[in-house]
Amino acid sequence: MNSSLKQTQVDAGQLAYRELGWVLPVEVLRSAAGFYLGTSNEDDFPVSRESVEYFKTQEQAEQALNSGNWTQRHDS
Repeated sequence: MNSSLKQTQVDAGQLAYRELGWVLPVEVLRSAAGFYLGTSNEDDFPVSRESVEYFKTQEQAEQALNSGNWTQRHDS
């Protein structure tokens, strides 16, 4: 395990809530940079990137989400 990772257990995206007041679940999303943990709206449009990290595979991102081994972003 990377020692710079922090245990992060969240039910809803902190940035989505802070910036927009929306309570959205954190889930695995994909961008050109890789997989990340973030939120999306009801139309599956990405709303926030919650994780500092990008992951090479969907499986790595899912493992990070399920284990809490990821770092919460604090700035949008």
